Amino acid sequence: MKKQVLERYHQILQDRIDVFRDMISGLTEDAQNDAKGSAGDKHETALSMMHLEQEKLNYKLQEILAQKAVLDKIDPNVKHTNIALGSMVQANGMLLFVSAALPKITIDQSVIIAVSPQSPLGSKLMGNSVGFSFEINSSSFTVENVF
Repeated sequence: MKKQVLERYHQILQDRIDVFRDMISGLTEDAQNDAKGSAGDKHETALSMMHLEQEKLNYKLQEILAQKAVLDKIDPNVKHTNIALGSMVQANGMLLFVSAALPKITIDQSVIIAVSPQSPLGSKLMGNSVGFSFEINSSSFTVENVF
């Protein structure tokens, strides 16, 4: 199942990367076309706005590439006894995937929540094993399984 989860998250990130690259190249193309036929203050303002938007998109693209780099480090065949990057953790009936902060997904009627090791939940889990109990925001959790 870990392999399926990893593949699904890779696909989600690759789709996002493709969308952002398309948007950035579209803005670049618009800026080049606009530069050919316009002059004056309106032109400068429009060009500046396009560059600002392009910078925002580049920043978001870098975030997604960083998330992808985290996923690339994970070997789905490694069996974990202590929770580490790439662990699937069952706690209170929830399935958690320690990787990067990514959207919730469903595979075979199982909901998987991706958590970053730096998140409050992820940092509590890291290095622990089955039977570990902890509390976050007045909710108690117990690790039931690590795979």
